[in-house]
Amino acid sequence: MRQERTVQATVFDIFAEHEIGHELKAMSQWLDGQRSLLGLIAADLRGHGIKETGRRGLPAEAVLRCALLKQYRQLSYVELAFHLEDSTSFRAFARLPLSWSPKKSVLQQTISAISAASWEAINRTVLSSARQQKLDDGSVVRIDSTVTESLMHAPTDSSLLWDGVRVMVRLLKRAETLLDATPFTWRNHRRLAKKRAAAIQYSRGKQQKAKLYRDLITATRATMASLRLAAQHLLACGSIEAVILRCEAEQYLPLIERIIDQTERRVFAGEAVPAGEKLVSLFETHTDIIVKGGRDVHYGHKLNLTTGRSGLVFDVVVEAGNPADSERFLPILERHIAHQDTAPRQTASDGGYASIANVEQAKALGVQDVAFHKKRGIAIEDMVKSRWVYRKLRNFRAGIEANISCLKRAFGLDRCTWRGLTHFHSYVWSSVVAYNLALFARLAQL
Repeated sequence: MRQERTVQATVFDIFAEHEIGHELKAMSQWLDGQRSLLGLIAADLRGHGIKETGRRGLPAEAVLRCALLKQYRQLSYVELAFHLEDSTSFRAFARLPLSWSPKKSVLQQTISAISAASWEAINRTVLSSARQQKLDDGSVVRIDSTVTESLMHAPTDSSLLWDGVRVMVRLLKRAETLLDATPFTWRNHRRLAKKRAAAIQYSRGKQQKAKLYRDLITATRATMASLRLAAQHLLACGSIEAVILRCEAEQYLPLIERIIDQTERRVFAGEAVPAGEKLVSLFETHTDIIVKGGRDVHYGHKLNLTTGRSGLVFDVVVEAGNPADSERFLPILERHIAHQDTAPRQTASDGGYASIANVEQAKALGVQDVAFHKKRGIAIEDMVKSRWVYRKLRNFRAGIEANISCLKRAFGLDRCTWRGLTHFHSYVWSSVVAYNLALFARLAQL
């Protein structure tokens, strides 16, 4: 039976007399006063298919606290399991039942079950506490965008084709084991594909590359034909392993077909394949191609963040595709108004968000001063009351760069290490909550 919170195992929680220990203690005290949040975590764990009967699992409170520790100290699941067993401060914060030391597999299963909606609700509770303690009332906000990359290598057509061949060969070897009694022969093109992919990377000249690509595509198609044949043979097998293998084959084959199509269009037809039609990962298929600053290419998802004077992150939106900043200014502002129940008095944003329509509609929503870092042909008097206010807001906007830098360097927002789009959203929100809670603890101690 899974409990929502841990029955205290000791009279005293022992935290180290160190800056990190003091922060953990302050964060723990805040969490102690937010028992209503545990119901969200417990509901996520139940919805993840974790049974209520049988041996007791990690309490919902411990799962939430372990998740915060992981993001707060940027630990892998292996490192988190070690520190929970080794560190008295970590054990005191995590509120683990007496003598419990969860394994990495348990931590991964439970922490990844927390949904993005639950993390967002926790973040709103942190902001509510900050408002009550008059740390930040959300009356002055700044908006900016950044990119969080997916867990994948930089894609090329040759590397994607090579990924496809090695995945299909792995499936074929498993199928060969399951079809031991059924006559089934196939040819392993893994070595050829690897050599051709490496040769493409280091070769020069379009004709030479085109010849190598033909060999690589031929090997890929031959492996696809073998995998389709194996999937047909597996229809006669009634085992669970055979059903799972067929499902994996049905998942990967259409994706590999897309990779072949975009390769032939680019290499042989000389076509510039639009970014929205490209598949850049065989495993993280949700990944977008994001171009920042007209030159830097990232593979992940674009984020729009809203922060206040304290540095607390009021909101973060994981965008679909690569929308222009100017198109997202009003939706982000409207989300902030919906969450805060009032329009901010002043906003400051990067020049990419600037447009006359955005200024007019923001003021119609109740914002008094709308400053953009670059004016983009908009008069200062149309944005704010005076040049002094514009200068102050422009300088204030620069502070969000430090917030984003801290989120990326110290809280893992530079690259998502969880797989799948749903987990991508959860990872982003968990990083934001860990950052906000640590910052709130520091501000509350001042």
